[in-house]
Amino acid sequence: MSELSSSSISIEAPLSEVLAVLTDIAAYPTWSSSIKSVEVLTKDETGRTSTAKLAIDAGPLKDRVTLEYDWSGAPARISFSMVDADLLTAMEGAYIVSTVDEDTTQVTYELHVDVSMPIPSIMRKNAEKATIETALKQLKTHLEA
Repeated sequence: MSELSSSSISIEAPLSEVLAVLTDIAAYPTWSSSIKSVEVLTKDETGRTSTAKLAIDAGPLKDRVTLEYDWSGAPARISFSMVDADLLTAMEGAYIVSTVDEDTTQVTYELHVDVSMPIPSIMRKNAEKATIETALKQLKTHLEA
């Protein structure tokens, strides 16, 4: 696995509510401004998204990516990896959740992307960090509203 950028945030919502939002991949555009659309392609036997095509516009990171979701670490870890994309050559990450107390949940978002064009590593890392920070803040706003 490549080196992942990551950040964490505490959200004033029970773990069950945070998981309900994070596991509903199709609804990501309702709270994440970076995800413009989601088309669920396949689901597993429990009804969770296995693969989905997402239109992403996160500043310098703009693409249509097909992601495969790994639920083997669920509910504590929801992982994803890129199957296909127009411009990105790699994308992997995870949401990691844990209970702080009955009304507070800690969420960590890990992300790594590679692009097909030459971009300095520091610019790529800065874009990853900005994407992570925005997603976590929007998740918090959505859940605490």
